[in-house]
Amino acid sequence: MRLERGGLLVGAALERSAALNLAYRGAQPQDVLAGALAEFPGEVALVSSFGADSVVLLEMAAALDPDLPVLMIDTLMLFEETLAYQRELAVLLGLRNVQHVLPAAADLAALDPDGQLHATDPDACCVIRKVAPLDRVAGRWPAMISGRKRFQGPTRAALGHFEADGDRMKINPLAHWSAEQVRDYIAARDLPRHPLVARGFRSIGCRPCTTPVAEGEDDRAGRWRGTGKTECGIHISADGPVLRAS
Repeated sequence: MRLERGGLLVGAALERSAALNLAYRGAQPQDVLAGALAEFPGEVALVSSFGADSVVLLEMAAALDPDLPVLMIDTLMLFEETLAYQRELAVLLGLRNVQHVLPAAADLAALDPDGQLHATDPDACCVIRKVAPLDRVAGRWPAMISGRKRFQGPTRAALGHFEADGDRMKINPLAHWSAEQVRDYIAARDLPRHPLVARGFRSIGCRPCTTPVAEGEDDRAGRWRGTGKTECGIHISADGPVLRAS
């Protein structure tokens, strides 16, 4: 059964994800990625932050299909280094279809006119700058690829290669790779790192809500430090529900 443009029924998506995880058990990320493109032809986009480890998945995707839609959620609060890195990788890897997904001007004017919502309600800030923009374009791609990995923290510890996200599909080719495998892949291919990695940033989001990570800390400890917040809301947990603000 192929995905229809409107997405799968929820039950069918769950069954499909279980079958695909079984079929791709133990598979390498490149094989999971190639399989996803074959399973959902013309219906797949890759969501990338162009962050600390993003170059791995982007390089794999470019080798398979340089015209694959790559969605960069541009919150208008990203580091300048991230924007420069995106431009560098697009040229280096030959990515021909990078699309910036922006927050709605009306939402910003109504809900965050002074750009300080992140300081008082980071969950709401993520909704208008990340969740809502992606929701607005998600209907065009019933299947979306992410770079999430199990080692990135407890909310991602049970990730599978394929996840049902309501009536849609999320694909995580790197889910089972370790941090060492990611580093080895980057080193073996001499791929450029995000410039902030050298300054202690191991997970990179928006400027106001991202800090360096100390030795021994979780990779995502620098995201929303001190707030108890661990996810922006665009991803889902291993048991299915979308991780919205809480």
